[in-house]
Amino acid sequence: MPVVAVAPTDELLDKLKSNLQEVKARGGQLIVFGESVRFTDEEGTTVIPMPHCDPVIAPIIYTIPMQLLAYHVAVAKGTDVDQPRNLAKSVTVE
Repeated sequence: MPVVAVAPTDELLDKLKSNLQEVKARGGQLIVFGESVRFTDEEGTTVIPMPHCDPVIAPIIYTIPMQLLAYHVAVAKGTDVDQPRNLAKSVTVE
């Protein structure tokens, strides 16, 4: 089972690493978005290197590759990304 993790460098990184080790011990395949100096490519782990950035803008920096991952997974599954299903209209006409 693939597990995608976003691992910015902050005070919770050590706890996240511990959780990722548990996933790996149970046979999960890890895909980690994080600084390459903090994580290494090992068997079962793919590291997507991210630049070091200020914690204030980290959510923006980490969102971009996650959006691209979601797009490419949807395309690989054959989902029409331009016509989402069950999308409710939120604009009312008066």
